[in-house]
Amino acid sequence: MNVQNLQKPLNTPRQVLFASLVGTTVEFFDFYIYATAAVLVFPKLFFPKSDPASSTLASLATFGIAFIARPIGSAVFGHFGDRIGRKKTLVLALSTMGLSTFAIGVLPSYAAIGIIAPLLLALCRFGQGIGLGGEWGGAVLLAVENAPPNKRALYGMFPQLGAPIGFLLSGGTFLLLSRWLTDAQFFSFGWRLPFLASAVLVLLGLYVRLTITETPVFEAAQKRGEKTGVPMFSVLRNHLRELCAGVLVCLATFVLFYLMTVFALSWGTTALHYPRATFLQIQLFGILFFAATIPISALLAERGRKPLMMGVTIAIALFGFAFAPMFSSGIIGATAMLALGLALMGMTYGPLGTIVSELFPTPVRYTGSSLAFSLAGILGASLAPYAATWLATNHGLPYVGYYLTTSAILTLIGLMLIQETKGSDLTA
Repeated sequence: MNVQNLQKPLNTPRQVLFASLVGTTVEFFDFYIYATAAVLVFPKLFFPKSDPASSTLASLATFGIAFIARPIGSAVFGHFGDRIGRKKTLVLALSTMGLSTFAIGVLPSYAAIGIIAPLLLALCRFGQGIGLGGEWGGAVLLAVENAPPNKRALYGMFPQLGAPIGFLLSGGTFLLLSRWLTDAQFFSFGWRLPFLASAVLVLLGLYVRLTITETPVFEAAQKRGEKTGVPMFSVLRNHLRELCAGVLVCLATFVLFYLMTVFALSWGTTALHYPRATFLQIQLFGILFFAATIPISALLAERGRKPLMMGVTIAIALFGFAFAPMFSSGIIGATAMLALGLALMGMTYGPLGTIVSELFPTPVRYTGSSLAFSLAGILGASLAPYAATWLATNHGLPYVGYYLTTSAILTLIGLMLIQETKGSDLTA
């Protein structure tokens, strides 16, 4: 059945795509300003100063808390997204993320309240993870379930573009603050400004989300009486193979991105002694390649999801062997490493939301796709900065590359477990 025949569309493609893009942009902006602050700010302000290395590892551990919270957010928001609709759930998820981020901007430091400071920071980070666990899947479904059958990968790449745009906004904000403020001003109040300013972006995202209507695929399923009592139980009972495969399919994408961003920024500005502002600039340059390759990958994915993903994943595995030599060969090598790594990231990330959402039927699609993405975040993203720092410190930088290659091999196994989803019928 053609999606366009289910119901007369009440949203224009422009409304749908902008609504899916603006929400994920806000979410990823909030998420990335924490990632940047976890490297540059929190080790100095929210943890004891007696052992800088331990403070950095503790800060990176709070960064990982959000990924532990993501599956909880996926289960909670996925339940309501599959039961009451995508639109209402997306509004709630964005609100949760926004409130948590704003709260970080007003937290007192370790010097002011002692051990309570990192505990409150961890709690706010947990709230960020809950919100993002419900946001990503809903935003992807908003695009994919409104798409014509032959344009699902193209529509599905718009929420994915929120990742590089959010990173450009967050990285650019910290770069400008580093230039405009002295170190004393930056650590006194400057770092708080991005967290407080995110409230404006959240309000914009909420306004856009509230102007759209429910997806036609979900409404048609509701009219047919297709409703699951507890979607998470249904996913675990009836779609466990798809869930496990989806987690593996997402794994290398997570590891690659957080090595290119959080770990690279931390290691580059400490062990390799690159100036903070300089490294932020080359990261922002690399993100341009991330943004540019997302639409390219979406176009290629319209010809077939699985062959594209397998080819890019093999390239990521090979890139793991070049990671350390490029990163260690001066500023030009580090720039080339980030540009290549983030270009590969765009090639795998562009169709990722579409292919994972196509694995699950409508009554559990929100929960299934969100859980797969979130569980991969625990195995990939939450551990990546911490594990990479430990590997580089104890065994050397090449082992970070081997870690990336191993994750790519696991993703290849996941891709072998699934069928091509290009021709799947979302209304079935």
